[in-house]
Amino acid sequence: MRLSNTIKLTLLACFMGLTGPVWAGQVYKVAVDDIIHRVTAQYIVDGIEKAEEESGELVLIKLQTPGGLDTSMRQIIEKILNSEVPVAVYVSPSGARAASAGFLITIAADVAVMAPGTNIGAAHPVAASGQQMDETMSKKVESDAAAYIRSIASKRGRNVELAEKGVVESQSWTGEEALEAGLIDYVVGDEAELLEILDGVTITRFDGSEVVLQTKDSEVIELEMTVPQRILSVISNPNIAYILMTLGVLGLYFELSNPGAVFPGVVGVICLILAFSALQVLPVNYAGLLLIFVGIGLLIAEAFTPTFGVLGLGGVVALVLGSLILFEKQSFPTPELHLSWLVILPVTLTLVIMFGFIARLVVKAHLEKPMTGEQGMIGEIGTAATEIDGTGKVFVHGEFWDVRSQNKITKGEQIRVTGIHSLVLDVEPVSKD
Repeated sequence: MRLSNTIKLTLLACFMGLTGPVWAGQVYKVAVDDIIHRVTAQYIVDGIEKAEEESGELVLIKLQTPGGLDTSMRQIIEKILNSEVPVAVYVSPSGARAASAGFLITIAADVAVMAPGTNIGAAHPVAASGQQMDETMSKKVESDAAAYIRSIASKRGRNVELAEKGVVESQSWTGEEALEAGLIDYVVGDEAELLEILDGVTITRFDGSEVVLQTKDSEVIELEMTVPQRILSVISNPNIAYILMTLGVLGLYFELSNPGAVFPGVVGVICLILAFSALQVLPVNYAGLLLIFVGIGLLIAEAFTPTFGVLGLGGVVALVLGSLILFEKQSFPTPELHLSWLVILPVTLTLVIMFGFIARLVVKAHLEKPMTGEQGMIGEIGTAATEIDGTGKVFVHGEFWDVRSQNKITKGEQIRVTGIHSLVLDVEPVSKD
């Protein structure tokens, strides 16, 4: 029995009404344009967890970084590999890079994408000073990093040999080169184009399961850093943390040396709190931190107990050495994680000049004639209040004093104080020459 066209159309309309349209899921976006450290790592982890809670379709990490800390990088990669929601890393915008730790994060993504004019790579381990490590340590760290990138690239189906060269030989690639070499999946100009390309694409997760992405016309939810995360991210630059710490110590010093000057103390406390918050994020060498405080202490001591530069020189040496070793070695350091000489030298010179100026004032004060007390009376000029023949009275320094003199002095004649014994002054007549 054949159904009429009217009945067929009616049944089709009912079926469409029951099933409803198929909607694309939500895409959660996190944007990182910073060093990879504990704050940026927590920001990415929070974004992935938010997408998992909301059953998102995709997490899109827009990445631009010079690299960062090995521990933070591994925290991010661990979360990406175990995420319930697929993760795409998009190195963007044009001119951006994902170097060092950023390279490994890109390789670890479910979908690795780059914008035209970007580059990735250069992940060779070096010492925190920016120089190569000693041979034994270098081999250990390099071997560990190479094994790590091989395991990730192999599971992701990326070019294992070239991925390893990014670590062992510090090789870098443009977007087009990385695509051709099989290190990434796409080179696209913007996020809208990327989401359109990914729509309907089947990806294989790290656990082997397959997922078909529905990203066309998806709602993109951009997750922002919290206010505390933003503040910490800004001050977690080693150079900024170093300056804040120095300002904090100086603020407290000026408050203690000038009681009642509240402003320096308040500023000093705030700077120290911010500095120690930053140092919790960064890999601090506490020996370096101790040397910095010892150096500042020696400079302060030189200012108040002049030792002809001995304490001051020791303070400068301790300050510079402490600054150089303040941050420990990392597996994937970058220049942005090193204290710059452009910061160390001006800060050191400023401290030396400032405390040198204070020391000069102290020395000058010691050399000047005392203005108060018994010693302050020596050399004062006064007037004989009575005739002085051995003993008598004078008016000096706004007061009448008993005096003794080996010279005979007439009343009203000017006298000069030459000594003091208890409350009796030794005086002599002022020469009229």
